[in-house]
Amino acid sequence: MCLALVWRIPGAGSSGSHDACFPFTSLDEGSGATIVVNIILTQTGGTKIGTKKTKYGQAVMQDTLTTVTCRGVAVPASPFLTETRQRRMAEERYEADEIAGALAVVRPGDRVLELGAGLGVVGAVIAKNANPKAVLSFEANPDLIPHIRALHDLNGLQDRIELRNQVLMSAPERPDTRTFYLRNSFLGSSLVDADNRQTRPVEVPTASFDAVIEEFRPDVLIMDIEGGELEFLEHATLKGIRAVVVEFHPTVYGAGGTRTCKDRLRSMGFRKSEDVSTRHVWTCTRNLVRMEPPNPVGGWSCQIARLKNPVVVPPTHRSHVQPLGVLTAEGQVVPHAATWRAARLLTPPPARPLQAERLPGRWLWGGVLWRYFPHFVTESVTRLWALEHIDSSRFDGILFTPKNPANTEPLPAFHREFLSLMGCDLPIHEARVPCIPDQLIVPGQGFGLGEISRGTDRFIEAVALRFGQSVAPEGSDKLYISRSRLGTGKGALLGEARLEAYLAAEGYEIFHPQAHSLTEQVARYKAAKQIVAAEGSSLHFLAFVARPDQQVAMILRRRSGATQHISTHLESFSGRAPLWIETLRRAWMPAGQVRKRLAVGEPDFAAVQAALLGSGFVAPGPVWEQPGEDEVRALLGPDFELLDEGSRLAG
Repeated sequence: MCLALVWRIPGAGSSGSHDACFPFTSLDEGSGATIVVNIILTQTGGTKIGTKKTKYGQAVMQDTLTTVTCRGVAVPASPFLTETRQRRMAEERYEADEIAGALAVVRPGDRVLELGAGLGVVGAVIAKNANPKAVLSFEANPDLIPHIRALHDLNGLQDRIELRNQVLMSAPERPDTRTFYLRNSFLGSSLVDADNRQTRPVEVPTASFDAVIEEFRPDVLIMDIEGGELEFLEHATLKGIRAVVVEFHPTVYGAGGTRTCKDRLRSMGFRKSEDVSTRHVWTCTRNLVRMEPPNPVGGWSCQIARLKNPVVVPPTHRSHVQPLGVLTAEGQVVPHAATWRAARLLTPPPARPLQAERLPGRWLWGGVLWRYFPHFVTESVTRLWALEHIDSSRFDGILFTPKNPANTEPLPAFHREFLSLMGCDLPIHEARVPCIPDQLIVPGQGFGLGEISRGTDRFIEAVALRFGQSVAPEGSDKLYISRSRLGTGKGALLGEARLEAYLAAEGYEIFHPQAHSLTEQVARYKAAKQIVAAEGSSLHFLAFVARPDQQVAMILRRRSGATQHISTHLESFSGRAPLWIETLRRAWMPAGQVRKRLAVGEPDFAAVQAALLGSGFVAPGPVWEQPGEDEVRALLGPDFELLDEGSRLAG
């Protein structure tokens, strides 16, 4: 390292000042001049480490001579930076095991939690070299804080690293402060006053580890807290943390304490990385499963997990949310097997069963098998995209778990027919007890309800290439998909028979899909050029064969998130958004019910006509008349309650 001085002489040069640079020894102390200088520290080769303004002759000029770099991090002078530490930093031996472990496990974009920042070098090396999104450092020693901040400032890391002078505690009962014992060497300072060496106790504020986990959401934990790790690991769950780098201190708590720390990490699923671990510094990782909603753009929704001897765990009873799914042979949750509805996980990870029977053969995972068509067509077919990526002739069937394990009746015919329309003749098998298939192929959820209603590219491609390919168009070019024969108990458009009469006069075929096979429905939908429908699950099925040259109008009978799911499904799969006809005058619900799918909506018939006319679905003609109040009451019956405006329009 060399030292140069830059002095600035006011009034010299065109800019009003002049910088002069010369070796330190060329200054004449006897000149009596008072000169403000910039001390510029450089390494061999001229790399600038830092600058500091001072007045010539002050002792601080001598202190800056101790500045050094460690793995690209400039370390400013401090009372704690001894010559030995400088040498170890320059030779990259300072905290070498801890740094090697951290650089091995920290990934770009990670959030790193550091306990025991020390001089700030380890956290800064991580921030400089591993490209984490953020580093949150805790240091209990108040004397170190200004020097750590100076290091962050010098290296431009203020926005990347947050420093807190607190003791992070995992214990459920946390005092406001903890006594921290300072020694002359910061390396010996600790929460534990373990021997008879002289210390200076200070009170340090505490912080809750659980609160930091929720606020910061760390991926990696770096911990060097001079013996405090034994107490910390006793209570910490390390929720969401993928990797840990920890230095053990057996001189504080003995070999037994070290074993306790290691056993605690093992019990949480962490395994030592042998290539970057030593006796006293462990780098350990675990296969952390992050259960995240399916993303139509990519991620696990587009992936296939291939498993040998996994454990398939069915539900024990019917409920909206059911613990079920697939575990690896080692008991790890397989996130690809989960079923989500919007941002809600419907199948939280199950416990590993004590017993499971073998299921010979190779199977394709289908997920949860619904017997109710609206949910079957949106939540039980979401993994069939994998048929385009496997040789189905080598599989023994599609393995589902039942939505209602108490229902043992034969499966409805539409299950088999839908698979046939997808070009699949694999048998369906319901796992009613835990089982262990020889092989299981688990595709991610490529479709469903919520944002995933758009479908992944792979799911849309598989549907376009396979679904209904052998079905020829047959039927009218104008089609009205009706709900009138389902009754008001399943949600309806009030006075739909009147609407059917108006549309029939315009040349529309009135089509009741529940009276036809799926194949017949596909033929009708393929033939139609203009389709008007009362909003419902039939439009989900239409989306599997809809085309961009078709016009689709959707008459709303309610207002809920399900309406948007249908519209998104249609637009994404067909390439054309449906026309929303939202003209409800009033809405009713069965007494005591809150489920929006049971709502009965009264459309404004004249407004429906105007919307259809404006988009070319119908020709000009007499205004469509509204049913009278007596007719409305007769259609509803006595068990319906009128919703107020706020409830009717609530999404």
